[in-house]
Amino acid sequence: MHQTVRRHLGKMMAGAAIAVTATAVMIGVTLPGQAGADESTGARGAGSAAAAGTGQGGQQGAGTGQDAAGGEAPAPGVVEGAPADGEKGIGRDPLTDDELKRVEKLAMTRAQFAGGRDVEGDRGPQHLSTNLSELEPSEVDDPTPPRRAEVSFYDYKTDELVTRTVNLDTGKVERADALKGVQPSPTPKENREATELILASPLGDGLKKDYKDAMGKPLTSADQLWVNGGIYRVDREEQVPAALSKCGVHRCVRITSKVKNGPWIDTRDLVVDLSARTVGRIG
Repeated sequence: MHQTVRRHLGKMMAGAAIAVTATAVMIGVTLPGQAGADESTGARGAGSAAAAGTGQGGQQGAGTGQDAAGGEAPAPGVVEGAPADGEKGIGRDPLTDDELKRVEKLAMTRAQFAGGRDVEGDRGPQHLSTNLSELEPSEVDDPTPPRRAEVSFYDYKTDELVTRTVNLDTGKVERADALKGVQPSPTPKENREATELILASPLGDGLKKDYKDAMGKPLTSADQLWVNGGIYRVDREEQVPAALSKCGVHRCVRITSKVKNGPWIDTRDLVVDLSARTVGRIG
């Protein structure tokens, strides 16, 4: 009897040892090896996908009569690559370069674009800004709210601020506005054009003289200056020259100028009516 018990216990011990060994073998097959940790990121990603696929394959095999050890291994999982940089933002991400280009084209039909004029008088209204639109109140708690962009132009043909709200998901213009008398800050292109008009005007002679005194050479282009500008409106002034009487309805800019890598030159008394392409002096 004693011998029988010992033999029975011996069989149980051996069986347990075999089970442990089999488990170790399965772990060794299922988990990625140490070598995978030393490979490139792509190899690690493929190894992880294969491991995940094997784990799932065990469950699928049980349903189809296949087991993890002897069944056919399932196809490796496919890891989706990250989208190309600048292609499309998600949620409240800033607009990507591709989205900025796309929304400016969607904002207007060809006919609408051809009918407008920019600060230089060329075809198409002057682009001012493109920004991600605010969400509607009903969309604030939406986990995947629509992405919209608001594009602003200034049409120098009609002296109107033109705004278009474009749904980037559908490509449709959802809202369009055209307002007179609304004057956002000027763009660098508009500031440069205002400076060129000053240089072409007799009122720009003082600026040219100051530049030559400072630099010892003539001022022939706005590219020789650093310029900034602000909107000028007649409703904020007591005395307004006749040449600037429409500022506010027209788009007028007051320029601040500085020699590149040099001194400031006071041009605050000069105002440019970009709509009429004239220069006036105040003060």
